[in-house]
Amino acid sequence: MSVRAAITTTLLAAATIVTAEARAGDFAALQPIGFSSDGNVFAFEEYGVQDGSGFPYSTIYVLDTRKDTFLPGAPVRAVIEKDGSALHEARREAHQRAAPLIDAYGLTDTPGILAAYNPVTERSSADHTLSYDAFPADDPFRKRYALKLEEKSFGPQGVCASLLKEVKGFRLVMTEKAGKPAADLLREDTRIPESRRCPTGYRIGGVVTRVNDDGSEVHVVMILVKSLGFEGSTDGRWIALPIRLPK
Repeated sequence: MSVRAAITTTLLAAATIVTAEARAGDFAALQPIGFSSDGNVFAFEEYGVQDGSGFPYSTIYVLDTRKDTFLPGAPVRAVIEKDGSALHEARREAHQRAAPLIDAYGLTDTPGILAAYNPVTERSSADHTLSYDAFPADDPFRKRYALKLEEKSFGPQGVCASLLKEVKGFRLVMTEKAGKPAADLLREDTRIPESRRCPTGYRIGGVVTRVNDDGSEVHVVMILVKSLGFEGSTDGRWIALPIRLPK
């Protein structure tokens, strides 16, 4: 089954939203894998168990941080479509399939720093703002950054048009940069990629940083995409937005 067909099949299941009983939803866990030694490549894994089918899954994303595009052969996906399968089976299969890419760029050798993590389970934190230091150090040496996300409404297209009155995009701004006020536009949606599967909202989920040998930095902002899931529940999947910062 193609990715497009799989997304359509999943979303059509949401058509029973009015009559379905409440579902727990399917929020993927996040696991950063690491950077290449020059910071030009970054990889992370998302994994979980599908709501409805109960099938475990794992997807490994490998992207070029300069072009903000996936490397050839990525993403790498594994779903164990067998009742009673364990999550570790899907994760093992995804890592085996992704091993050539991970090994080619030495991505486990440079894990980077999980500078901020804002999970959906953290009830006291905000969905749309996040402040963080680029790396751990004594106060005089820290570089503080802050992000702000604004959601935007779009008319639904394709299968989403029969399920929702609107879908959501976002605008992401860096409001503090190395301790100084800023207004750097990092991303603004002009359309909604099909891969987001009828998005209904977003959360700034964290930042992974890498300080390169030349003193430049790569910050990868992790955004949790909330989308329409099985029988009207909410799914959560991850996208990564790389930021290159000169020395």
